[in-house]
Amino acid sequence: MRRLSRNVVLTSVLSWLGLVLAGPAVAGAASPDQAPAAKALLERAVARYQNDGDKAFAAFSRQGEFIDGERYVFVVDTKGVMLASGGPSVALIGRDVSQVLEPDLQKAFKDVLQTPESKGIQQAEYRWNNWADGKVERKRVYFQRVGERILAVGYYVPRASAEQARVLLDKASDALKRDESATLAAINNLSGGFIQDDLYVFVVNLDDNRYVAHGTNLRLVNTDFNKVKDPQGKPVGAPILALARKQDEGQYEYHWRNPVTGKVENKHAYIRKVGHYLVAVGYYSQ
Repeated sequence: MRRLSRNVVLTSVLSWLGLVLAGPAVAGAASPDQAPAAKALLERAVARYQNDGDKAFAAFSRQGEFIDGERYVFVVDTKGVMLASGGPSVALIGRDVSQVLEPDLQKAFKDVLQTPESKGIQQAEYRWNNWADGKVERKRVYFQRVGERILAVGYYVPRASAEQARVLLDKASDALKRDESATLAAINNLSGGFIQDDLYVFVVNLDDNRYVAHGTNLRLVNTDFNKVKDPQGKPVGAPILALARKQDEGQYEYHWRNPVTGKVENKHAYIRKVGHYLVAVGYYSQ
């Protein structure tokens, strides 16, 4: 079995603690593959705990039915003590893991530990370093309180694919053809249906080269796309507009800040002209 350093163990613990400060995840945003498996694993763990009580901790903390690939069960009590873990935080069983938080964050952690049992399964997400590959990735967690215990299962959300980017571009283009004003409003709304993990849509009016919609940064709306540059100062808007003047559809690669990881990454954008608008969706790769 792979030996893990203390830093890796603390990172694993902090990654779970981070979820309690992030608030609930956006409904319906879960990965189509990982989410049901994570929830099912938590439900099995809750059922085992309700039947066996604290005796179930031994099963949660060893290789077996409660470890599913990178997904595993972990448990803390309502005082913040780690009671069981099938992952790296197993080394901290018996310790008050709330102590690794800064003092101003400990209250938020304690508030979550007091979540009423009647709320059932809860969901949250945050961004954290994945110890397996060293990358900052989006993580989603299901957790449930049972008596004085909180059981949880989490997983890292995979990056969106090129195919998913093309599907979102088709969706935005078709919607824009049907109803311009409603579609632009929806793209500018976080819950409008045009954001999928690290994918989002932006739209530029080709008559004046100004953004009219942006899925993650409303401050760009009404600004001049022609003047947009990447973090290193290389033009991005001008070459994309030049491409759009030559053809109705195309692709362009550049560097841009990923709204999920917060890092500047390679971005591959698909662009399409819809009437007098330029519609674009891009996916990220490192």
